[in-house]
Parts: sequence; structure tokens; C-alpha cells
Amino acid sequence: MMASITVRNLDDDVKAKLRLRAAHHGRSMEEEVRVILAASLSEDDLPKNLGEIIHQRFLALGGLDLPELERESVIDRPLFDS
Repeated sequence: MMASITVRNLDDDVKAKLRLRAAHHGRSMEEEVRVILAASLSEDDLPKNLGEIIHQRFLALGGLDLPELERESVIDRPLFDS
């Protein structure tokens, strides 16, 4: 069984853009909405930050081991001793 929803108070500009997008893809507005919703909800599996995106992009290449570098503070910290 398939569910149905009604979208009320849709901005005229959004509706016009949806109509153009649907026509561009050769779909009805209703089908275009289904495609948009399905694609949007499948994005949960996508990385959430740039580091994850880069990691996934190059994961198939096998990776690279880099030596750990010792880090130093670049500024002097204020001392609050009395």
C-alpha cells in the first residue's frame, strides 16, 4: 500500500520551479516530488563533513600512512598565577 500526502501553502515560486524541473525531466509534478523526496531521504548515508567526503572518495585507493607529527602551541598562553 502506498501513502499519500497533501502539501498546503506551497509558495507559487516553488510550484513554478517544480513544474519546470518536472517538465525538464519528462515527469509529472507528482512524480518529480516523489523523486526529490526519495533522493533527499537517501542522503542520510552520505558523509556529513568534508573530512568524511574526502576519506570516502579516496578509500578505494588504499590509503596512505603518514607519521604523526609532534604539535606545538603557536601562541604563548597567558599565566594567571598570582
